[in-house]
Amino acid sequence: MPTNEEITRHHDPDPTENAWVNGPPSPATVAIVPYTPEWPRLFQALAAEIRTALGDAALDVEHVGSTSVEGLAAKDVIDIDLTVADPRHEDVYVPALSHLGYVLTVREPSFHEHRCLTLTDPRVNLHVFGPDCPETIRHRMFRDWLRTHPEDRKLYEDAKRAAIAGDGHVMDYNARKQETIREIYDRLFRAAGML
Repeated sequence: MPTNEEITRHHDPDPTENAWVNGPPSPATVAIVPYTPEWPRLFQALAAEIRTALGDAALDVEHVGSTSVEGLAAKDVIDIDLTVADPRHEDVYVPALSHLGYVLTVREPSFHEHRCLTLTDPRVNLHVFGPDCPETIRHRMFRDWLRTHPEDRKLYEDAKRAAIAGDGHVMDYNARKQETIREIYDRLFRAAGML
């Protein structure tokens, strides 16, 4: 189990690491759409497919990110955290997920051995981490906090809307909202007695 220090520390990938498996995606306009109850239903169907395809190799499948927070506007992309025994052993999960249409897009050894597979229809980012990874704990804590704190949910939505200004790469969008995300993390970690 990660320590509070590991969970509360903001981890960043090695900036010199080329994480793109097939090269970086083309810049695209980021669009924020209103929340829809279809997102959790879609996640349930996707999670069932992933669990069936991977069997015991899927230790956990969690709906995370903005589409997992009722009432929060978001990009129309389902974010899923998949926990496997060891993300480095791609042969255990990538072939089965490829049969479902997922494409291995990101490999970040410096960031908790993170892998990301994407699906284009519906749009999904499937994040793969190992057991007891601090990042998956952070994702769940952030999701659960926004579900129960409408003032921070609104703060985050406002930051997301402000971040879409200046079309471009999704990484630019993510960077523009990072300060607000870290502010909310600080608040929720303090409320949990972790700082």
